[in-house]
Amino acid sequence: MRRLSGVLLAGAILLMPALSPRSGAVQAQAAKLTFDADSVVWMVTVKPDKTADFEAVLNALKDALGKSTNPDAKAQLAGWKIAKLKTPQPNGDIVYAHMINPVVKGADYGVMANIYAAVTDPAEQKALYDKYAGSFSANLMQAQLNNVLDFSK
Repeated sequence: MRRLSGVLLAGAILLMPALSPRSGAVQAQAAKLTFDADSVVWMVTVKPDKTADFEAVLNALKDALGKSTNPDAKAQLAGWKIAKLKTPQPNGDIVYAHMINPVVKGADYGVMANIYAAVTDPAEQKALYDKYAGSFSANLMQAQLNNVLDFSK
């Protein structure tokens, strides 16, 4: 009986962070998305009926970076563009390409982590997270690129 109680207590301790209302914010802060190349192309797919939700989250990201007093956030905002492929994938998913140039090395490019830095209301955080998670289909690729030639110079 003592062993069972110990196992149940350990299980409860492990589940507590996952079930807490701010767990999404905590997890987003724990796992940073950083790049160390000159530029990045990061492509994701979104469910075709959820593009409005996904784009609402991207607008929240833009607002969060724009309102930040962190100089890295301002530099991220200046170099981060997002485009949508003109034609859907065979399964109907819509491809979005994050094009980041130049990369702010060491800065966190996690979408939700950047939003949570500006949006502190737990209910609003959850609503944005639910939109993001509900719209997201898959990560297609992340290509970190280093410049070889710059024809503009």
